Formats: sequence, structure tokens, C-alpha cells
Amino acid sequence: MHIADALLSSHIAVPMCIVSGAVLALSAARAVKDGSAEARLPLMAAGGAFIFAAQMINFAIPGTGASGHITGGVLLAAMLGGNLSVICIAAVLAIQALFFADGGILALGCNIFNMGILPCLVVYPLFFKPFTKNAAASGRIFAAALLSCILALQAGAFAAVLEITLSGAAAIPFRTFALLMQPIHLAIGIAEGVITGAVLRFVYRSRPEILDCLTPDTQKPTSSRGVALIFSAAAVAALLLSVFASRCPDGLEWSLEKISELGSL
Repeated sequence: MHIADALLSSHIAVPMCIVSGAVLALSAARAVKDGSAEARLPLMAAGGAFIFAAQMINFAIPGTGASGHITGGVLLAAMLGGNLSVICIAAVLAIQALFFADGGILALGCNIFNMGILPCLVVYPLFFKPFTKNAAASGRIFAAALLSCILALQAGAFAAVLEITLSGAAAIPFRTFALLMQPIHLAIGIAEGVITGAVLRFVYRSRPEILDCLTPDTQKPTSSRGVALIFSAAAVAALLLSVFASRCPDGLEWSLEKISELGSL
């Protein structure tokens, strides 16, 4: 879902950079104020590294010729809370844009909004956290993760459709674009939800106090180094597995290719 600069005009890209920058500044200020950043710094670093590596593994969507990858917003938010997780996602996206040309630099504001702010600061606090409040079984955690990832991917895909079509950089018909983007990202959201649910169930069974949604602010764990080490190892494994990633276009690229084939561009 990484948007390239060529798909956006400045009257959309610049305001979105300002909006996302302001949200990140506010999230950082809140994290400093509540003191959560220092205790969870190892988990932030390891979780961010894992998401960076995991986003390099595109999995094929059967029967479509498209592929997808996890965005990781819901997963990080469930462990770090919304403020710290959106900072991690923003750092991952910035590194990808600056050093790997994955997503445009001017498009960074849109990409942070779509893949970071929406899952971490909208879907997580409004759906995932209330749904898992006082959860007594890992099955509830799994269901919340599955549904939250679907909601996050649908919201992010629709936001991308709006940003690209309102930019007018290419004559992309809104209706056709949306009808392609939403179903393919539904499939990607289901896959991400299963992966996220499995990871959170593991954390729930081994270190439930790590999960932000189950731990009151006054009882946040003083250390999360054990889980951080596991995510660090998982990040290394994901990097090794990235060589087997699908070469099919991702959901956004696939949608644009389909529109081109239909002669709509």
C-alpha cells in the first residue's frame, strides 16, 4: 500500500505531511509525559525491526496475481499502545522511503496516515482495545486482531484511493479504483489478521502483561526484554525468508495495473 510520489499532487501530499507530522509530535509528547517510552524502548526497537523485515515478505493472494504484506500497526499497538506504535511505524516507513525507495518521500505523510495513524490511533483505541477489555481467553484476542486488521486495511486502502484520485495526477476513476482496492485489501487484511492474531496469542500465553490492551497504565511492565529478544530473532528470520517473497505486484500496484488493462488510464 506504499504510495509513490508520482501518484500524488502537492496539494494533497504537503497537507498530509503536515497532518501526520503533527500527530507524530503529539504522540511523542504523550509518550514522554506518561513515561512509557523508556520502559518499552527495547520492545519498540525489536518490534520496529520485525515489522520492517516482515513488510519485505510479500505473500501471494491466490487466484488474483497480486500479493500483499503485513503493515503491523495493530500488532505493535496491542503491545506498545497507540502513541509508541505509530512512532515505530513512521520510523519504518521513513527508512523504507529514504533508503529503499519503497514509497515516495513526499508521499510519506499519506503512507504514515494510512498505515500508521489509522490502525494505531483509530482502529486500536476505538475497536481492538474495547473489544479485548478484561479478556479472559486468547480466542478473544485472536478475533479482535483479525477484525481489527481487516478494518485497518480497509480504511487505509480507502484513504489511499481518496488521496490518489483527489490528487488528479493520473486520470484514475474513483469507483473503479475503489472496487479493485477494497476487495484485494480485504484478502490482505484477513491474512494479516491471522498472522497478528497468532503472534498476540503467543504473547498472551507467555507474557500477558506485555499487552497494552490488558494492562492498566499504572501497572505497565518495567521490562520487556525477553519478548524483545524473541522479536529480534523473528526479524532476522524474516529477513532471511524475504528471498522467498512473492514477486507479484502488491495490492495498490495490482489495482493500477488492472485499471490500465481496462483502458481507464
